[in-house]
Amino acid sequence: MAIDIANKHVKSKNRSAPVSENVYLLLLVKLYRFLARRTDSNFNKVVLKRLFMSRVNRPPVSLSRLVSLTKNASAKTAVVVATITDDERLDVVPKLSVAALHVTKSARARILNAGGEVLTLDQLAQRAPTGSNCVLLRGERNAREAVKHFGAAPGTPNSKAKPYVRSKGRKFERARGRRASRGYKN
Repeated sequence: MAIDIANKHVKSKNRSAPVSENVYLLLLVKLYRFLARRTDSNFNKVVLKRLFMSRVNRPPVSLSRLVSLTKNASAKTAVVVATITDDERLDVVPKLSVAALHVTKSARARILNAGGEVLTLDQLAQRAPTGSNCVLLRGERNAREAVKHFGAAPGTPNSKAKPYVRSKGRKFERARGRRASRGYKN
């Protein structure tokens, strides 16, 4: 048996544990690590991987997004490995069964008032150890303000990146590169 010298120092970039020291999160990791190992369910493996993720990679899910994504799966439990936030633009909240890492106070109140239920992920593990009758959801990862500034530098041809500007007025980034009379126009 030979040693694979080429890959001797190759290190996996994927997380194998959360960076957070939150004891409740670490208990959930312990639970889902057990379930991922002892069940054939892919659901538990995905939940475990998402528990390892950073805050940026666990974007929140609004109530309105939750309602629109579960309208065809009303009998199932919506599972979100992130925060569920309230959406004041949503008038009527239907009866929902939800399991999440965290639910904001107002979102929790609206779900419970509609006759729904809010579970923690450990309660979900007792009820559905293999993730049966559950639908896994997640938020929009690129909805952050910072993402709008990514890409080719603003002002370069065909760039859609948002510039970091103090203001959006007449005097700010309106001349060179914006008008043909001032150097060039993109």
